[in-house]
Amino acid sequence: MKKHKHEAQLLKMALEIGLAYAKKRGFAVPDKGFSEKDKVECIYRLLVKDQLIGPLPDDKEDGPNMRHRLVMWISNKLPEDHPLLN
Repeated sequence: MKKHKHEAQLLKMALEIGLAYAKKRGFAVPDKGFSEKDKVECIYRLLVKDQLIGPLPDDKEDGPNMRHRLVMWISNKLPEDHPLLN
């Protein structure tokens, strides 16, 4: 699993965009009282269900791998010259 230089910022952006996507789809994800781990899992499962990202194998479906999958998803959506990709 290759780490990005700005992985924390990319994950934050992925969570923001993922939560906005979930709200547009009609899901109510509370901002308060909901841990980052839970947000990552909810957004990951929604994106897999909608076939926007590929699912992880069952034995590798854990927090760090889900976070990495979200980082990869958002980094592929950003333009090549985006500052977080340098």
